[in-house]
Amino acid sequence: MRRRSHRHQEGDPTELNITAFMNLMVALVPFLLVTAVFSQVSVHDLNLPPISNTPTIEEPLKKPIVLEIMLYKNRMELVDRQSGPLKVYPNIDGKYDFAGLVSTLKAVKLRFPEVNDITVLLEQDTPYDALIQTMDNVRITTQEQNGEAVKVELFPEISIGDAPPDVAAATPAVQGVQP
Repeated sequence: MRRRSHRHQEGDPTELNITAFMNLMVALVPFLLVTAVFSQVSVHDLNLPPISNTPTIEEPLKKPIVLEIMLYKNRMELVDRQSGPLKVYPNIDGKYDFAGLVSTLKAVKLRFPEVNDITVLLEQDTPYDALIQTMDNVRITTQEQNGEAVKVELFPEISIGDAPPDVAAATPAVQGVQP
């Protein structure tokens, strides 16, 4: 019987060719660096209403004023939930009147300094930028004290939600109903 022996060839091991991989990395790294988005990230704290499944027996203490801002396509409304609308700000050149809103909120803050919370209610298709601008204008404002412009808090505790349907924009005739 003949015996075969397999001899291992000793010598230089086979080298791995990584040229194609290196070419890919040379093209990919600059592409990723150029397309990377460098943006400033800011955090807005929101106070969401608590979820309560059981009705409370005790009557909570009634707040002096419960402020809500409703953003609609053509206007912005400042409302006290307990007493009704305080002021309506129609859009100026297609933009919300934040200057008018801030001046009214300053007057409300002088009258009710202990109130810190406000709710922003939005229509379904309200742009995100409008929400952020509203929150920024409601939270902090500049005020002149001793000849210097100082940032002061207006209503830092902000909640958000859905605005009720816009009854002012609704047509008086019922659509789809034929006599």
